[in-house]
Amino acid sequence: MQHAHLTVDTHAPIGRINRRLFGSFVEHLGRAVYDGVYEPTHELADADGFRTDVIALVKELGVTAIRYPGGNFVSGFRWEDSIGPQESRPQRLDLAWHSTETNQVGLHEFSSWLEKVGSELMLAVNLGTRGMQEALDLLEYSNLPTPSTLSNFRAENGRAEPFAVAMWCLGNEMDGPWQLGHRSADDYGKIAAQTAHAMRSFDPSLELVVCGSSSASMPTFGEWERVVLGHTYELVDYISCHAYYEDKGDRASFLASGVDMDRFIDTVVATIDHVKAVRKSDRVVNISFDEWNIWYNTRFENVDKIQGIDNWPIAPRLLEDVYTVTDAVVFGSLLISLLKHADRVTSASLAQLVNVIAPIMTEPGGPSWRQTTFFPFAAASAHARGEALRVNVATETYPTEAFGNVPTVDAVATFDSSANRAAVYLINRSETEEVQATIDLGSLPPVSASAKTMHDEDPNAANTLEEPDRVGLRSNDSVRIDGSGVSITLPPISWTEITLSM
Repeated sequence: MQHAHLTVDTHAPIGRINRRLFGSFVEHLGRAVYDGVYEPTHELADADGFRTDVIALVKELGVTAIRYPGGNFVSGFRWEDSIGPQESRPQRLDLAWHSTETNQVGLHEFSSWLEKVGSELMLAVNLGTRGMQEALDLLEYSNLPTPSTLSNFRAENGRAEPFAVAMWCLGNEMDGPWQLGHRSADDYGKIAAQTAHAMRSFDPSLELVVCGSSSASMPTFGEWERVVLGHTYELVDYISCHAYYEDKGDRASFLASGVDMDRFIDTVVATIDHVKAVRKSDRVVNISFDEWNIWYNTRFENVDKIQGIDNWPIAPRLLEDVYTVTDAVVFGSLLISLLKHADRVTSASLAQLVNVIAPIMTEPGGPSWRQTTFFPFAAASAHARGEALRVNVATETYPTEAFGNVPTVDAVATFDSSANRAAVYLINRSETEEVQATIDLGSLPPVSASAKTMHDEDPNAANTLEEPDRVGLRSNDSVRIDGSGVSITLPPISWTEITLSM
């Protein structure tokens, strides 16, 4: 057994945890929308065609804001196709995912669904095949409370009150050669600045997200952020980060994925602040980490990609990864990384929500169930409140091919002064050894403590249609109050949440 000593720094909080950190992402991709959130023929569908079992699971997950409608999809999307009578909406080819889009779910329907699940809408505009004027038209249609041609059209379509969308994404992954309308950083920065300026002329209070790199491995990473922010710094509130991780046969490195996310965030923050210094600006631009997850993209590229000029299926099964315990532990470590940067990462979107690389799965005409990744997210959304606190970790290290020597244990803490409750989140990356952890809570002496752990003797165990409840967070009864702190045993390949009352 290994040992680790952790000290919670209660004197210098990282920052307040923005509830948007527990956002998600629904793209018109695969079965995310159709046969996912929307299945009118299902026995559990409500009057609007939405599956009520999915609504209940999204509420349980604790999703606070949802980015929509893409993703790669948005760069070819004509928003006008998705409004008006459903029977009159055109079918369109979606070049991003080589599918057919029926447009049966659009802005009105999705906003209605968001009201049912209690989440905020984060809307993306098409800066791939379209531009500033189309973005302004969508903004006016969505947000104008007074009469105009477009706001009147919204009322005719059944929504007298505006949607009041506060947060807008200026395109998606425009650094990627796969993206329709892909541009250089200079060209994208110019159109993003023009669009942002025009949108702020409509409403200065809007919160705008400019596209950062689609991953830290892009050859333009860093320079892309610098150039784009050079054009947009005074006009936007966020720059986006996207990161996906998968086990490519090196489990030790995969378990250390949070190290890569930490470095990614730190580099983007340094670039933001460099541009701020050069511009001598008082403005603070933060990060919207609006795509993150475990995604077996290699499998998609090599096996599942749809091709053929005569092959444009409706709602095909795409990116339906089945997540293991190991995946969920790594996923939980990414949550730790986001919380460790709560001062600058003030919005994040788990990509995605239902069926497509998702914590929630459904079967057409059948049941829904929770994937392994559902549990760390739901736990953190429920209990990671108030301020994020640094945790100094004294632990052994282990070697990885990708990241060198990596700490076996990583952790972050949170404290909600309004409820006098705290939480500590920990990962044990060891593949074989337990860790006996002692945690000094400093000025937060606990009155009670409980713990739940994601772990299984089979690290490849998963929840499936046949075994939907095989894996979950289980009570960790080893947690003990020890003076001004707690002690706990962390199983190998595990993620743990300790909740504390003060």
